[in-house]
Amino acid sequence: MMQALKSVKYLTTSTMKQAVSELSVAVPWGEIRGRVWGPEHGRPVLCLHGWADNCGTFNKLIPLLPKECRYVAVDLAGHGFSSHRPPGVFYTFPSYVADVCRVVSALRWDRFSIIGHSMGGNVAGMYSALYPEMVDAIVLLDSYGFMPTDQKKMTTVVKEGIEGLLEFEKKSEQKKEKIYTYEEAVKRLSEANPFLSEDSVHILLERGLVQTDGGVMFSRDFRINLKNIARISVEQSLEMQSRIRASVLVVLAENGFEKILTEANQMKFPPLLLQGYRDQNHKVVTVPGDHHVHLNNPEFVAPLVSDFLRSDVLGLKETPKL
Repeated sequence: MMQALKSVKYLTTSTMKQAVSELSVAVPWGEIRGRVWGPEHGRPVLCLHGWADNCGTFNKLIPLLPKECRYVAVDLAGHGFSSHRPPGVFYTFPSYVADVCRVVSALRWDRFSIIGHSMGGNVAGMYSALYPEMVDAIVLLDSYGFMPTDQKKMTTVVKEGIEGLLEFEKKSEQKKEKIYTYEEAVKRLSEANPFLSEDSVHILLERGLVQTDGGVMFSRDFRINLKNIARISVEQSLEMQSRIRASVLVVLAENGFEKILTEANQMKFPPLLLQGYRDQNHKVVTVPGDHHVHLNNPEFVAPLVSDFLRSDVLGLKETPKL
């Protein structure tokens, strides 16, 4: 455990009128990077971003949340400033869960809460099902905690993922990564994700770009664009969901994830998962906004998340209004 603790490095900076530390956790292939807000001995909250984003996605939300908590927002492997996985390796939900285990061990947490957006929510769901004793509360931001695949489509999707990696490896031997001006990078991200406000684009690019000779390059590993080969069925998802012991708050966006599901057969699964949360007396709420509402309009999300953390994590009751 001492070795794990030594692998954590902090660099304190100041942003948004709050002290923020830059986090680095050593992993076998490099490092997992992130940012830390809040008092050293505050109640620990791990923040997990969505696909192709980075921990900057929480820059505007965390300052609005209870100051009694210690928020650690990480760049998942292959995202932001974190190291890319070794050559020949897939990006899967179980591998992200293993990364959470590495970070939590390095931080010496024995119980904590998780805020997960989109893909980060799915990582949170799987981790909390596998390690239910570790998690006391989960906030899912426009996420269902799991992303089931129709069993009849399973073999096709897995095959596409394998062939996609092999094809990527062939092309990467001949192809150099494209270099952009900053303005070109802004345009590319804005076009790829039209849900992001202009301010949100700039925030994500703070950790989404690296300087190079002649301009900037996107920092993420383009293998994250390949199909995830570690798929689970809706039956497996519901079984995992039933093993979660933590309190759960699901915050959906009116024009959010359900509107942008890429696989038509996945449309039938969200109602089943949401009903599963309701059957276990968890909270499911909807706010105005799109898939990145927590970044574009954090004021719509922060009161709900704050009340949840105060009541279910900090044990504080809301003060009655006179």
